Amino acid sequence: MRVFYSPRYEIALPGHIWPTAKYRLIAERLGGPERSALHFRRRPDLSGPAYGFVEPRESSWDDLALVHTAEYLDKLRANTLTAEDIATLELPWHPALADAFRLMVGGTCDAAAAALEDGRAAHLGGGLHHAFANHGEGFCPLNDVAVAVRVLQSDRIQRAAIVDCDVHHGNGTAFIFERDPDVFTFSIHQQLNYPFFKPRSDLDIGLEDGAGDGRYLDALAGALPRVIGHRPQIIFYLAGADPFEGDRLGGLKLTKAGLAARDRLVFDAARAAGVPIVTVLAGGYAANVDDTVDIHTATIEALTA
Repeated sequence: MRVFYSPRYEIALPGHIWPTAKYRLIAERLGGPERSALHFRRRPDLSGPAYGFVEPRESSWDDLALVHTAEYLDKLRANTLTAEDIATLELPWHPALADAFRLMVGGTCDAAAAALEDGRAAHLGGGLHHAFANHGEGFCPLNDVAVAVRVLQSDRIQRAAIVDCDVHHGNGTAFIFERDPDVFTFSIHQQLNYPFFKPRSDLDIGLEDGAGDGRYLDALAGALPRVIGHRPQIIFYLAGADPFEGDRLGGLKLTKAGLAARDRLVFDAARAAGVPIVTVLAGGYAANVDDTVDIHTATIEALTA
């Protein structure tokens, strides 16, 4: 299985809650990439499967323009974001971040193309679902999944589905595809959490604080037939680790076992319907970064299995 990852994802964000080291740590758990375009590695204990690590390409400005406005992209390219823009992003912005996030968008685009060819693929990054067409929000300058959907729609598919299991509502994604009947957006999230403004997805499940494994899994299992009923030609799965009970930005209180069961529900539904699936990692902010790494690694392993 092809896994898209770059060491450049480990962005310097001094004092920030986003543990960008998680991307490198997950790659190391999975066996670690070599510096080549495609290199298959087994996990260090030799018991696991081989992963084909692929260095992604930066998304082109033309591809970004399939989703984002010219005015906003000009700000990113010329580093002229306003103080208000940066405050909304909630990132310690510096010019190099624009290209780092272009690379992460490219990772999702490349992984989506691989999933169409192989039936499944993973991106150790992405899930930047708070970015709107004309601005970024909540750590998300660009919306990688939206761009990848539009790139595929330009010549390879018509219909797509987005299964967003990050603890936070996918507000940017929902707004971007609000009037597109060919893209089914589904978000299962903590209702009383960021963002305050939650545009309507095709299907939203806003769960109460402390919902726990049983409530979450029952709701997800009931929703997935509607996703499949859209007859998507590809599913984008945002496998956030932040519904975890130890996450600092989430309060759904799922266990690691519950999150593993969540992954299996999504992957089994896609497999049973014969729909290719691409997984991106989205959020994860546990007090102990090893917990976040455990959850994300388990997701990739479940996709392989």
